Amino acid sequence: MTDKFGFIAAECAADDDHALPTIARMCLLLGVSKSGFYEWLRRPVSAAQRRRELLADKVKALFEAFGATYGYRRIHAELVRTGERVGPELVRKLMGELGLVPLQPRPFRVTTQPDPDAPDTVDLVRRDFTAARPGTKVVGDITYSAQPSVMCSSVA
Repeated sequence: MTDKFGFIAAECAADDDHALPTIARMCLLLGVSKSGFYEWLRRPVSAAQRRRELLADKVKALFEAFGATYGYRRIHAELVRTGERVGPELVRKLMGELGLVPLQPRPFRVTTQPDPDAPDTVDLVRRDFTAARPGTKVVGDITYSAQPSVMCSSVA
């Protein structure tokens, strides 16, 4: 019943142009009473629902605090560590309802292997980057990252 009443309430909230059937018509189509719908609408939020909302806030805060990489098991462990009494399946459900999908960081992989026989890099400017005029000393740097880039600059 609650799902049907929730559906009616959501449809009424989204009804901007009055193209949907009336509440009475939706209640008739779904096989629920109109008085039952209004009684459900006026009912105060249950203690369990309030607790779920508080837990959802905590789960979202923890998820964001750990850079969106923690899944429901680790979030559950963090909640238990802080003294919260909650099961892992409830945490999993809450994360699903909130649309929180963890992104696992890619593992570090060595992409280059140093050649042990290669000579050391020669410092031709002897760490002196000053120049009498532009273009007389040119230095370069090759930096490896996710996107390899080469940077060259002229020292003035």
